[in-house]
Amino acid sequence: MEKKSPSGNDYIVIKAKEDGVNVIGLTRGSDTRFHHSEKLDQGEVMIAQFTEHTSAIKIRGNARIMTCYGELESEAKK
Repeated sequence: MEKKSPSGNDYIVIKAKEDGVNVIGLTRGSDTRFHHSEKLDQGEVMIAQFTEHTSAIKIRGNARIMTCYGELESEAKK
């Protein structure tokens, strides 16, 4: 039987619709902090996972985000 962690280990797929999309991982715990950052160019795809260390993922820029819960799009700052 596979043991599931509290985070659920859900994956998300991020596809940049423009150059310079920022993907930022935030830590889990009493102090939320940035722990990882990536910059994607148009057309690039990143597959990210929630883990025991990653509780949130922030996406800044114009991107398509696909999760097991559905799809959505982030928008560039106006």
